Amino acid sequence: LQNIPAPLLDRMETVEFTGYTEHEKLNIARQYLVPRQLRENGLQADELTIEDAAIGAIIGGYTHEAGVRQLERELGRLARKVARRVAAGDAAKVVVEGELAKKELGRPKVRPERASREDAVGVATGMYYTPSGGDIMFVEAALMPGKEELVLTGQLGDVMKESARAALSYAKKNAAALGVPELALKDRDLHIHVPAGAVPKDGPSAGVTMATALVSALTGRPTRHNVAMTGEITLRGKVLPIGGLKEKVLGAARAGITEIVLPKENEPELEDLPEEVRRQLIFHPVETLDEVLAVALGNRVAPMVNELLKARSKRRPPGGVTTR
Repeated sequence: LQNIPAPLLDRMETVEFTGYTEHEKLNIARQYLVPRQLRENGLQADELTIEDAAIGAIIGGYTHEAGVRQLERELGRLARKVARRVAAGDAAKVVVEGELAKKELGRPKVRPERASREDAVGVATGMYYTPSGGDIMFVEAALMPGKEELVLTGQLGDVMKESARAALSYAKKNAAALGVPELALKDRDLHIHVPAGAVPKDGPSAGVTMATALVSALTGRPTRHNVAMTGEITLRGKVLPIGGLKEKVLGAARAGITEIVLPKENEPELEDLPEEVRRQLIFHPVETLDEVLAVALGNRVAPMVNELLKARSKRRPPGGVTTR
């Protein structure tokens, strides 16, 4: 949308086509794609049976898309290989299970990110959205001897760089409340890196992730590995809404994340998520960075932050957090 001039966009009606979930792709493949590929490759329904586990393996290991076009191509490859064997008389009926699908199609083409297995200091899990769907990313922060400079790597765009600077300013301003040692940055550089350096990255929604990784590195408190977050931050520590929440959450769930931190203003968008996804995740709608740190750092937040959160919870009406 950002490439469409505003006066033109104002005169258009926007229709959004969001990506399918893995469960939806599985049903589409079973009901439409597989029967069509059987017909196009001259196979009878009883000559090739592709089990759900095999379709799931193809979706996860050979496609990375919002739709199902590549999925149908891979099913077609599988059907042609089976058709050749049937035509040659090597097999009359073939049942494809998960491992057999990998054997027929070769090594997986897609290596999706997976949630970390353990908590780590200076590493926070964020979420991002592309036209191919959502996924998770890791933001790393580390301290090293230097001249008190902020080093940013990972081919970050200007907006992400500004988010990193805002996170550092917030941490400096609230150092005492966050439990940051007074001399934490003296004669030391702070390095923030987002892996996959060959891929350009930009956007404000990684603000809370950068801030969490930064505070974790400054205080030595590990972040929870099963929590992913998204949201823009301000110098006052407020968390602002972002776009693409549905795709981001679906990508995080696919990666094995169990808890999601999101801006409070994006909470109504959770209704767009499939019921099976909502059941398997715990959501934490937040308004400030203090609340983000309380979730991401668990019981490792500084005592002053705990007191602040208790006072805020007394003022807030019940029902602020969606749980399963």
